[in-house]
Amino acid sequence: MPDSVYKIIELVGTSTQSWEDAAKHAVDTAAKSLDDLRIAEVAKLDMKVENGKVVAYRARVHLSFKYKE
Repeated sequence: MPDSVYKIIELVGTSTQSWEDAAKHAVDTAAKSLDDLRIAEVAKLDMKVENGKVVAYRARVHLSFKYKE
């Protein structure tokens, strides 16, 4: 880890099933275009509500990846 540089981005994943699925979806999607992912931190959880019913779970995720030298 010495002399490493990391970038932290914020993503919002959604799921109709759970917050866990929402967070996983955010990381899985980012992994398709970013290399060397390191840490994913769930920063905030919320739900989308329509007509008094929960229709989606949302997870705001801070994800870090290492810059290549």
